[in-house]
Amino acid sequence: MEQKILFFDIDGTLLDEEKKLPASTEAAIAELKKQGHYVAIATGRAPFMFAELRKRLQVNSFISFNGSYVEFEGEAIYKKALDPDALKYFTEYATKNDHPVVYLDHRDMKANVPHHPHIEASLGSLKFDHPAFDESYLQGRNIYQTLLFCAEGEEKPYEEKFGDFDFIRWHEVSTDVLPAGGSKAIGIEKVMNRLGASRDDVYVFGDGPNDVEMLQFTKNSVAMGNSVPQAKAAAAVQTAHVSEDGLVKALRNFGLIK
Repeated sequence: MEQKILFFDIDGTLLDEEKKLPASTEAAIAELKKQGHYVAIATGRAPFMFAELRKRLQVNSFISFNGSYVEFEGEAIYKKALDPDALKYFTEYATKNDHPVVYLDHRDMKANVPHHPHIEASLGSLKFDHPAFDESYLQGRNIYQTLLFCAEGEEKPYEEKFGDFDFIRWHEVSTDVLPAGGSKAIGIEKVMNRLGASRDDVYVFGDGPNDVEMLQFTKNSVAMGNSVPQAKAAAAVQTAHVSEDGLVKALRNFGLIK
């Protein structure tokens, strides 16, 4: 079998609802690599948020920040940071509206407030602690993603006001803020080109609204059974729920593992 290139989302795809890696999934990834296929990660998370997972799975290439920061075999091959002037203005506007923010680069994240329950609740759902307070963290470094903490619907004025940014809600009190026009599909294309692969060689697996573009990128796209409706509509096929070995079942149906 010719080498295939597989990209896996993390939350709800590789990791189950308890943010744990099922043993069956870990075994399937190992089998894919044994068969000579290339495995990569495509996530909205920052690189430091899944370093242990990469080490455990022995995966060295990834798309992070929903496509804004891409590494291939340990080398950063694509970076698109938030515009610093727009980010400064965005922070001022958010502060006036009593909406805290968290800044993320590829190494760390810091909050512009000492503590806020929305930050604690949303990041806690990913098993991360409340970030340390450093309101100056946006200065003098590339910020690839910002988190805006507000109730659903309250991000609408930001969407109208800040055309340089895309807003993707992932939690009832938190929204990703990313450079406009980015997507996991852009990152996948960067890795694909490094490998000299075609779209027909690419397989993608996801479940969230930030997976839609990559699910539309190739005919070999899989939406997990726990996917949001947009992801299911974008994917070529659907599989079982993440907690019901959906990923493993899809790989078997493709004939990529036994």
